[in-house]
Amino acid sequence: MNFADWIGSFGVLMILLAFALNITGKLSRNQLSYILLNLIGASLACLASFLINYIPFIILEGVWAAVSAYALYKYFTKNQLV
Repeated sequence: MNFADWIGSFGVLMILLAFALNITGKLSRNQLSYILLNLIGASLACLASFLINYIPFIILEGVWAAVSAYALYKYFTKNQLV
């Protein structure tokens, strides 16, 4: 595996971990750890897609990261930390 493969695999693992923990009821979509797993995971997967120049997944993961960043913003404004 090359560098992009490692980055992408780690990013996807983080997204899947967030999903599995949410589905099993161990993590709520409103928890900071869920939001961060999605944000960091999507950002890494987006970076890996950029490195291999795969436009469809750059868009997918970029939007995923942007939505997660918005959720992070909402999390902090809801908790009056911003």
